Amino acid sequence: MKILNRSSAWLLAALLATTGTAQIATAQPLPDPAAVAAAPLSAEDAAKLAPIAPELHAAARMAIYYSQMIGPMTEETVLASRKSGRMGPPPPPHHPDVPVMEQMIPGPAGAPQVKLFVINAKEGASRGGILHTHGGGYILGTAATDVRRLQELAKELDVVIVSVEYRLAPETTYAGSIEDNYAGLRWMHGNAAKLGLDPKRIAVMGESAGGGHAALLALTARDRGEIPIAFQALIYPMLDDRTGGVVKVPEHIATVGWDAQQNQLGWKAFLGQQPGTDSVPAAAVPARAASLEGLPPAFIAVGGVDLFVSEDIDYARRLTEAGVPTELLVVPSAYHGFDAMAPESPQAKQFNEARVEALRRALAAPAK
Repeated sequence: MKILNRSSAWLLAALLATTGTAQIATAQPLPDPAAVAAAPLSAEDAAKLAPIAPELHAAARMAIYYSQMIGPMTEETVLASRKSGRMGPPPPPHHPDVPVMEQMIPGPAGAPQVKLFVINAKEGASRGGILHTHGGGYILGTAATDVRRLQELAKELDVVIVSVEYRLAPETTYAGSIEDNYAGLRWMHGNAAKLGLDPKRIAVMGESAGGGHAALLALTARDRGEIPIAFQALIYPMLDDRTGGVVKVPEHIATVGWDAQQNQLGWKAFLGQQPGTDSVPAAAVPARAASLEGLPPAFIAVGGVDLFVSEDIDYARRLTEAGVPTELLVVPSAYHGFDAMAPESPQAKQFNEARVEALRRALAAPAK
């Protein structure tokens, strides 16, 4: 697997983007992948690997080892990491042939400016575009980490991508980060000509908590009726505050990657209150939206042993029943973030090809 040959920074970036743990303790040295692979497997770790496809085991062992090495995630460790400036490893270097621009725009009223990463802008063109929101459980992550892979996607699809550096919880709860992302969408739509963008062909996309933000953005845009959204690509999206709390998950689910404890921590910070109660505002939780009618077509993809598998399947069902064209991909025996952790596995290739083709179809120029 390619994962065994990655540099420390690249592996940590993958861990950060997928499990949400690497950001907390980037001062820790990365274990040697060969040593981890050769180490005896405890009965506990063997049980964690048992539900996972064999092709994904090597990367899963690395994720287990690193999670054990840095210890449990708490709100205190999250805030301490932010205070210390340990915001993850240096982002992977940018591709020189795909332009990237950092743009500061006005934030919501009374809030700070919002940083955007604008990728592959070409004034004078008329292409599709993607508004991207990064992952990290609503409490971790940075848009900068994703720029290189978004450059690759922008080049492959010949689209412009804008990624939003939204404010994180618990310092900023859902109302603030939703408005940060909406500000990015509004700027993207309003500057379509300068970006080489067809304003009628904008998709929203995100992974994990970023997928939750993309779903919230689609709901917000529908309700405000100001900016059309053509498509939503939700990659193992974090959609329901009840998962792992009042809604228990089977023992074979989420043995690797983002787990129930981390999920409840992320939701509590994002909501500013205890998740899973009747007082949780529907505006903060896609799964609690009363109606999904009128939303843009959707692509939802998730691993079969991901913590989010049931909530993602249910959201796809609700979209379908609401008359929203929806494609759902569930990859058997794949854990949260497997596509970034084991990119050369057959499961990751299937997953990534399906995502690219769904976006390609959705953002294609209309037939003349």
